[in-house]
Amino acid sequence: MERENFGSRLGFILVSAGCAIGIGNVWRFPYVVGENGGAVFVLFYLLFLLCMGVPVLTMELAVGRASGRSAVLGYKTLERKGSKWHIHGWVCMIGCYLLMMYYTTVSGWMLSYFFKFAAGTFQKGMDAEAVGGVFGALCADPAEMTVWMAVTVLAGFLVCSFGLQKGLERITKVMMLALLGLIVILAIHSIMLPGAGEGVSFYLMPDLERAKEAGIGNVITAAMNQAFFTLSLGIGAMEIFGSYMSRDCTLAGEAVRICGLDTFVALMSGLIIFPACFSFGVEPDAGPSLIFVTLPNVFVNMAGGRLWGALFFLFMTFASFSTVIAVFENLLAGCIDNFGWSRKKAAVINCIFVLIASLPCVLGYNVWSNLRLIGGRDVLDSEDFLVSNLLLPAGSLIFLLFSVTKWGWGFDQYLAEANTGKGLKLPGKLKFYFRFVLPVLILIILVQGLK
Repeated sequence: MERENFGSRLGFILVSAGCAIGIGNVWRFPYVVGENGGAVFVLFYLLFLLCMGVPVLTMELAVGRASGRSAVLGYKTLERKGSKWHIHGWVCMIGCYLLMMYYTTVSGWMLSYFFKFAAGTFQKGMDAEAVGGVFGALCADPAEMTVWMAVTVLAGFLVCSFGLQKGLERITKVMMLALLGLIVILAIHSIMLPGAGEGVSFYLMPDLERAKEAGIGNVITAAMNQAFFTLSLGIGAMEIFGSYMSRDCTLAGEAVRICGLDTFVALMSGLIIFPACFSFGVEPDAGPSLIFVTLPNVFVNMAGGRLWGALFFLFMTFASFSTVIAVFENLLAGCIDNFGWSRKKAAVINCIFVLIASLPCVLGYNVWSNLRLIGGRDVLDSEDFLVSNLLLPAGSLIFLLFSVTKWGWGFDQYLAEANTGKGLKLPGKLKFYFRFVLPVLILIILVQGLK
C-alpha cells in the first residue's frame, strides 16, 4: 500500500503544532508563569525548550522520516537485528490510547461550553456559585458527558477516515488558522479592558521577588517540566508526522517552527487570561477550575460576554480537537502498518474501542465518583498521571537513547537524517550533550514526576 504524505510543508507544521497545542497551553502555562515570576520563568522555559524540547522532537521526527513508518515498524526498520527497541513502539500505541481515554472527555467539555455560551446558558450578572454550578451539573450528568465525548470521538475518526491530506491535513489547516486568529482577537480584547495593564505586567514583567518567593530552584524545575511536557513527546505522537514529511527541510528547523507556534499560543493564552482576571478582580487559578469556573465568571460580567465566552471556547475546542485528531491518526497508522487493515476498517474498530475505553473517565465524575486509583487520584487524574508522569518522560528517554547510542540507531545516522534538507543544521559537537547531559535532565523530570 502506498504511503500518504503531507500535501504541503505548512500542512505538516500546522498538524504537528496542532498535536502539541492543547489544553495544557491554556490551563497550566499562564498560571505557572504568573506563579513563578513572569518573564523570569518565560526565559528559563524558552531556554529549556531549545535545549530539551527541540532535540527530542527532532529525534522522534527522525525515527519517523528515516523509516517512513509508525512507531513499531519505525523502530524495527532502524534497529539492529535481534534488538528489542520496537517493544517501545507498542508502548507508544498504548500511551496514545490511554491519552485519548481522558482527553476526549476534556475536549467534550470544551465543545459543551461553546454551545452553552452560544445558546445563552450563561446570563449576565450570574453569581460565582451559579457559574460554578454549570460545570458541577455537567460533571454530575453521565448522559450529557457521554454525548459530548462521543461527538468528539465520532467527529475525530470521521475526519481521519478521509485520509491524511483530505481529512487530517485539510481540517487541521482550517482549525489552526482559525485558532491563531481567534487567540489574537481574544488577547487584544482582554488587553483593552479597563485595568488590564496590571494583569499584563503581572504576567510578563520579570519579577525577581516573586521568583525568589517561589524559590529559584522551583522556578527552574517548573520551566523544565513545562518545556518538556508541552510537546507531548515520548509516545510517538510526533513520530508519525515525521513518517509523512518530505526530506526538503532539516528537522531542527521544523522543530523550532513547531515549538514557536506552541509557545505563541501558550503566551497569548496568558494575555487573554491575566488582563481579564485582573480587570474583574478575579484570582487566576490553574486546571479545570480556571477554564470552567474562573473564566466563565469573568465572561458573564463582561460587556458582550456571551460572544467572548463562545469565541474563547471555540478556540479551546480547536486546541483540544487538533490534538485528538492528530493522536487518532497515530492510532490508525499503527493499525494499518502493523495489522494490514484498510484505513476505513482501522477507523471503525478504533472508534468503537475509544468510545468504550473513554467511559471510565466520564463515569469517574458521577457514578464512580468515589473510585480512587493511583495515589488516591480519580480516574482522569490517574490516567493523566500514567501518561504525563511516566510514559512521556520514559518514552522520550528511550527515543533519545535509541537515536544517539551505539546500541540503538546511532548518533551519526540520526544526525545525518536530522540535517537532511535545507535549513537549521545540528552540529556534530552536540554528541556529548545528547549522549550524557540530556538523558540526565530527562531522568530528573521522570524521577520528580514519580514522587
